[in-house]
Amino acid sequence: MSARTEGFLLTSSPHQFSESSTNRIMYVVILTLLPAVIMSVLYFGAYVLLLYAVGIGAAMATEVVTKLIRKKNWRTISDGSAVITGLLLVMSLPPRISPLLVGLGSVVAIFIGKELFGGLGANVFNPALVGRAFLAAAYPVPMTTWLAPNALFGFLGRVPDATTSATPLSSAKFEHTFESVGKLFLGQTGGSIGETAALFIILGGLVLILLRIVRWRTVVSYLGTVFLLGGLFWVINPSLYPSPVFQLFAGGLMLGAFYMATDMVTSPYTHLGSVIFGMGAGVLVVIIRLFGGFPEGVMYSILLMNAITPLLNRSINNKVFGRRPNRRGEGRS
Repeated sequence: MSARTEGFLLTSSPHQFSESSTNRIMYVVILTLLPAVIMSVLYFGAYVLLLYAVGIGAAMATEVVTKLIRKKNWRTISDGSAVITGLLLVMSLPPRISPLLVGLGSVVAIFIGKELFGGLGANVFNPALVGRAFLAAAYPVPMTTWLAPNALFGFLGRVPDATTSATPLSSAKFEHTFESVGKLFLGQTGGSIGETAALFIILGGLVLILLRIVRWRTVVSYLGTVFLLGGLFWVINPSLYPSPVFQLFAGGLMLGAFYMATDMVTSPYTHLGSVIFGMGAGVLVVIIRLFGGFPEGVMYSILLMNAITPLLNRSINNKVFGRRPNRRGEGRS
């Protein structure tokens, strides 16, 4: 007589399940990104819709092809992770970049940043940032050619013309001129497709925190470190260094803090590890922005902290229930 007919079913762990699933989490993340995606279309025109389509399509196609080559189940493409990678990659790119470069970036993001490590859950680095890092190194001119957004909020004043160095961070670093916080907050500045409107990124990110999909400790420690350290330099020389509020809303910090630094796979899983991750990334952002050769440091800060995440996970462990250390530091029941 089988165990099933006796009313028992022998299965491997886990034996307790949550309502959350990879698919559900991924699609919730996509939904929270939609306000920023919609605003990016209003800011930079219908052309960015083509870039979104190319970025997402290339990411999904690359994952399917790679799964087939590896003789794995390609139907896992429905989990939505490739869609998020394509979305985040496009949101971090200039608004008039070539669709061919977007497609190439998506291929690199999925193949090298994700599948080469074994697929979802095994990758060390955030795939979207891997794709962006490749494009920044291989195609520096298209990656630093910006476009002024459409003026949607007239009360903020005139929107500056597009130049190759039109981002607020570039102006702050090389010309020591600082854009108004209002324009940064509402996206009336030059910059990447989905990074220019801090308000809409924050709204989506807060939803993720309330749903407990992302770790708030990472976000708070990341943003808090940038605010405090950036504020320290501002107090020392406010004519040379931007204000801490400017630091928070300029560039891709909000997108990086809420959607990239909190990636469940590439960030620490302990509370203390999350805080250390966020603080380390925050320090790197300020150092690169103020003293490095690039005006922005979000991408590098997260990728560098991704590299030490395995070390943080091994060094900082959650307390094991039912065990306590003895005098020699060994665990015992």
